[in-house]
Amino acid sequence: MNALLWIAQVLLAGIFLFIGITKLFADERLLRRLEGLPGRGAVTLTRAQAVPVGLLEIAGAIGVVMPPMLTPEALAPDYLMVRLAAAGLALLMVGASIFHARRRESAAPSVTLFLLALFVLVGRWPH
Repeated sequence: MNALLWIAQVLLAGIFLFIGITKLFADERLLRRLEGLPGRGAVTLTRAQAVPVGLLEIAGAIGVVMPPMLTPEALAPDYLMVRLAAAGLALLMVGASIFHARRRESAAPSVTLFLLALFVLVGRWPH
């Protein structure tokens, strides 16, 4: 079970690290090209909104794979840092699901990442 949890944690971290970096360094030309794709509307997330969300995603990605030996002492017992990071990412995905549902877009990726973060959170819960 521990190996499966680590695989889920690395997968979660990789996805959120990529998404967060993309939000931080999104170019205006790239956004306009994305808006031009079939079935896509205007990007309604402003730069001032995207940067904090990107930073939270990167912080969650780092926190979800933080080994206990590198974690601050108060957050090291029973993978507390990993559980907090996974909970933060899950909450972020709840917000993303609402955002996409309001835009009448598919919320399936957000729901999938929510379930993966929930799996890590429950799996790392102390017995």
